[in-house]
Amino acid sequence: MECLRLYHNPDCSKSRGALALLREHGIECEVIEYLATPPDRAELEAVLARLPDPPADLVREDARFRELGLDAADYQTADAVIELLLEHPELMQRPIGVLGKRAVLARPSERVLELTRDTRS
Repeated sequence: MECLRLYHNPDCSKSRGALALLREHGIECEVIEYLATPPDRAELEAVLARLPDPPADLVREDARFRELGLDAADYQTADAVIELLLEHPELMQRPIGVLGKRAVLARPSERVLELTRDTRS
């Protein structure tokens, strides 16, 4: 079986929750602390291509977003989202689980298990 990848921020409770759920279910995963090793353009393109959600959902519209004076209307396309996250990886929504051709924004954390439904016995 292909290894699940989890884009993870250890300071985020949802991200910690997703990782804990995977471990509780005995699901091995590659943990990518995306703030320490930010994804490059190709990785972001691959994640966006697998997510069923609109590209804008990959952007956190939090205090940092507002501090930067950004407007959500400017980040609706995949290209705009990628450019933003290359410059400000801290604005990437987390956690994100990727397995094969599928990906989920694991909010709530339990959504990460959706990726493994077809492969668990």
